[in-house]
Amino acid sequence: MEVTARAPGKIILAGEHAVVHGCAAVASSIDLYTSVSLRLRSEDEDTIKLLLNDIGLDFSWSIRRIKEVLSHLEQRFPESKIGLASGVYAFLWLYTSILGFKPATVVVSSELPLGAGLGSSAAYCVALSAALLALSAPVELDKSQKGWFTLKAEAELVNKWAFEGEKIIHGRPSGVDNSVSTFGNVIKFKSGVMTRIDSNMPLRMLITNTKVGRDTKALVANVSARKSRHPGVMCSVLNAIEAISDEWCTIIQSNAVDDLCLSANEEKLGELMEMNQGLLFSIGVSHASIETILQTTMKYKLASKLTGAGGGGCVLTLLPTHVSGAVIDKLVEELESFGFQCFTAGIGGKGAQISFDHSS
Repeated sequence: MEVTARAPGKIILAGEHAVVHGCAAVASSIDLYTSVSLRLRSEDEDTIKLLLNDIGLDFSWSIRRIKEVLSHLEQRFPESKIGLASGVYAFLWLYTSILGFKPATVVVSSELPLGAGLGSSAAYCVALSAALLALSAPVELDKSQKGWFTLKAEAELVNKWAFEGEKIIHGRPSGVDNSVSTFGNVIKFKSGVMTRIDSNMPLRMLITNTKVGRDTKALVANVSARKSRHPGVMCSVLNAIEAISDEWCTIIQSNAVDDLCLSANEEKLGELMEMNQGLLFSIGVSHASIETILQTTMKYKLASKLTGAGGGGCVLTLLPTHVSGAVIDKLVEELESFGFQCFTAGIGGKGAQISFDHSS
């Protein structure tokens, strides 16, 4: 039998950078997924294969070799491939920890760009953990179910394993990315405490990837340095960002009774995004590429803000229900003419899901 698990990426809706200083932030799943298919093979085949479809790399290890080198694997890759090496090491560690040394073929494919702040590594770890656990002895799932189904009682276990994978890749992750990817919907987090928010508002965003790499640690350090130089002002800015996070949660949890009410709420969220972006610019985390996207979307009277660390990465543009497909197509064409990459995504959807292939 073959199992496929998929897990969504994430965006920060509000509160990035302020969250480092003890303020609230709000993150949401997006309906762009990383999928992991796992097929166990007969015991006499004696190999574990990993196929990374999107980067065109295949790995194959004999069980004997894995047992030999697992503890030294981090040193077995060239420095330039450190990101890939950590991802492969996370795979081998999760695989052998959950399933032992059973021969198998694992295929990974993703709709998420790597390293763009959309939670691609967390989605990878969550989908991988879910697929492995689905075929492990302690987890009893109804394998006769057809189509995609959402994890329930098993979700906590998937999240714990995924967090361990994220530690291998990132060292000291917050746990937010894997939690959003596992449980879906919206999560508010503050000082290490996460609260799940049930959004009642169907939202769509245009996500524009600047393709500009960013140094998250340096950006965070620069904000802290600015705070030490201007403590009073920065405190006010960070508190204002937190107020925006709180208002986001209030609006998306409210029930819009009709289209007029929904439209008014979308307008409020657009204003919050514009204010949030202004505050992020004021603390020094914008970038020329981000400003180009902001100026372009402003021509279409659409609200945008950076998401994540800033300094490049991705920009969110709210797509209200009244905006036509033709307008969005025109905007995307203009943004892509700058060399940016665009995705449209639904916000706050389902978390990790599993599907069993009954044909094999």
